[in-house]
Amino acid sequence: MQSTIFTAVLLPLALAVVMLGMGLSLVAEDFQRITRYPKAVAVGTVCQLVVLPLIGILVALLVPMQPAIAVGLVVLALCPGGPSSNLLTYLARGDVALSVTLTAVSSIVTVLTIPLFTNLALQHFLGTQAAISLPIGSTMLQIFLITLLPTAIGMVIRRRFPHTARRLEQQMSRLSTGLLALIIALLLAREGAKLPGFLTQVGIAVLMLNLLAMLAGFFAGRLFRLPPAQRICLAIEVGLQNGTLAIAITAGLLNSPEMAVPAAVYSLLMYATGSGAIIYGRQSAAHADR
Repeated sequence: MQSTIFTAVLLPLALAVVMLGMGLSLVAEDFQRITRYPKAVAVGTVCQLVVLPLIGILVALLVPMQPAIAVGLVVLALCPGGPSSNLLTYLARGDVALSVTLTAVSSIVTVLTIPLFTNLALQHFLGTQAAISLPIGSTMLQIFLITLLPTAIGMVIRRRFPHTARRLEQQMSRLSTGLLALIIALLLAREGAKLPGFLTQVGIAVLMLNLLAMLAGFFAGRLFRLPPAQRICLAIEVGLQNGTLAIAITAGLLNSPEMAVPAAVYSLLMYATGSGAIIYGRQSAAHADR
């Protein structure tokens, strides 16, 4: 497959399908929940938009890696949440309503934050070598078109045709999973010669990012005395990133397959750590019920 088709068609299409599927699961009430438990939403949003990127930068500075890989790791940390976090929160007996709310809020805010902080990461890690950058205005527009617009379309379909939305939601989930698997396979195949070195660097860094972010979300919930179900939710929402969006930005907008490797590896790894969160959440819920 040619690079232009991959970056111009497949990546945006996959992300749009993912976000359309998320929109099919959202209703206006999901945004109104902000006024019901503002403390939990505030803690989760700050962790996602401030603490998580700081953890990403810290890991990129501590773990030896190529500059392009470091940028990709930071971009991954700038893409919090995603539809998968809602499902894992449900399976872990966490607060699903809070999870959906945080995902919706972060999807809106990151349209502004991703272009700004990605450019800072490019300048810091690549410095004078950086021949690429993200034009702020056009990048915000592109992220809007492939994230917020499909989400809004999905919400309109859910509001007007609820039965159709429920059927489409399952189909969109399967399609987005297949597209993501294809994208990861193509990325890893294109970087095949460099892959062993990348995996050595990225595997450690991605695992550190994932685990530290999950711990930060969980203990932030404990620090602010949130209920156990909301702590589980924060651990998953902060700890699991939107790998599809990170791949779309690095391989698509920045046209750098190297930068996309952290997100590709992460998209495979997160289900292992997510399974650990599910086991912990179910055990905690079982103890609480006794």
